[in-house]
Amino acid sequence: MRTSLLWTAAGLTFVGVPAGLALTGGTVDPVLTWSLAFFLATLTLLLRRWPATVLIVSLGTVVAWRTADLIGAGWVWPATAAFAANVLAGRVRTAIVAGAITVWYGFVWDYFVQLGTFDATVGRVGAEALWLAAALALTQAYRSTRRWQDEVAARLRQTLEQRELEAGRRRAEERVDIARDLHDVVSHTLAVVGVHLNVALDAFDEDPAEARDAVRLAQDVRGRAMSDLRALVDVLRFDGGEPAHGLEGLDDLAERVRSAGVPVRLAERGERTAVPAPVATAVYRVVQESLTNTVRHAGAASATVTLDYGPDTVVADITDDGGGGPVTEGRGIMGMRERVAALGGALTAGPGPGGGFTVHATIPLAP
Repeated sequence: MRTSLLWTAAGLTFVGVPAGLALTGGTVDPVLTWSLAFFLATLTLLLRRWPATVLIVSLGTVVAWRTADLIGAGWVWPATAAFAANVLAGRVRTAIVAGAITVWYGFVWDYFVQLGTFDATVGRVGAEALWLAAALALTQAYRSTRRWQDEVAARLRQTLEQRELEAGRRRAEERVDIARDLHDVVSHTLAVVGVHLNVALDAFDEDPAEARDAVRLAQDVRGRAMSDLRALVDVLRFDGGEPAHGLEGLDDLAERVRSAGVPVRLAERGERTAVPAPVATAVYRVVQESLTNTVRHAGAASATVTLDYGPDTVVADITDDGGGGPVTEGRGIMGMRERVAALGGALTAGPGPGGGFTVHATIPLAP
C-alpha cells in the first residue's frame, strides 16, 4: 500500500469507527469510542509492514472492548481497513479465516452469553458478515484490476522493446547493405576511372583528341560516383532512415493504453510534418514511458496527452488524475530526461498542480 493510501485508511478509520458506533447504537462513552478509533487508526499506519499482525491485534482489541462492554456494537467492521490491506497484500485466506472466526465468536457471545434472541443475533452478526464479504470482494476486485493493468503494461513495454530491437536489427541490416553499396560504388568507380586514364595515357602523344575523350569520361564517372557516395553517406548519417517509432505511432500507442483500462485523450496543435525525425522519436518515447508509468503506478482513471508543434519547439504534456506523490527518479524518468537533453531540450516530472502526475517536455526542432 502506498503511504497516501495508508493515511487515507487511517483517517477513514478514525472518523468511521465513532460514526459507525453512533449509527448502530454501540456508543457507550465518547472518550472510550474516540480512544478506540485513535488506536485502530494508528495500527492502520503499520499495515504496509505487518498486515497480518495488525489485523489480529485490531480484531483482538475490538473483541476485548466489546466483551468488556466498553462498546456496544461491532465485531469485524471496525477493522475493515486491516481486512482490505491483507487482501491487497495477497493474504486473502488470512482475512477470510480471521473474519469467519470473529463473526462466529460474535454470534456465540451475543446469543449464548448475552442471551439475545436468535433472530436479533442473526440480524446483527449477519449484517456484519455481509459487510465483511462485500469489503473483501470489492478489495479483491480492485486488486485483480490492478494486477491486470500491471500485466498489460508489462506486455506493452515488452512488445515495444521487441519492436525496437527488431527495428534496430533492420537498421543494422540496412547499414550492412549500404556498406556493400559503398564498396561496389568505390571499387567500380576506381576500376572505370583507371581504365580511362590508361587509355588517355596511351593516346596522349599519338591521338590527343582520344586522350581528352578518355579523361572527360573519367570525370563523368567520377561525378556520378560522388553523387552516389554523398547519398549513401547521408543515409548512414541519419542512423538508418526513418525512425522505428515516430509521431504516426501515437494513435496506436494511445489505443493500447486504453485497452489496459486507462482512457487516453490525445490533443495536437500544429503540423506533425514539420517535426524532424529525431525529435519525433524522442516525443514518442516520452509519451510511451509516461503512459506506461500511468498504467503501472498512478492508479489513474484517465490521462491526457497534449502536443504543441510550434515553429521552433515541440512541447509535450502528459498528465493523469492518479495519486501523484513524490517523484522517484527511476530508469524511466532518467531515460526520458537524458533523451530530451541530448536534443537540447528539458523535461520535468512531478505531481500536477491539480493532483495527479505531470510530465512536461520541451524539445527544440533544431539542435
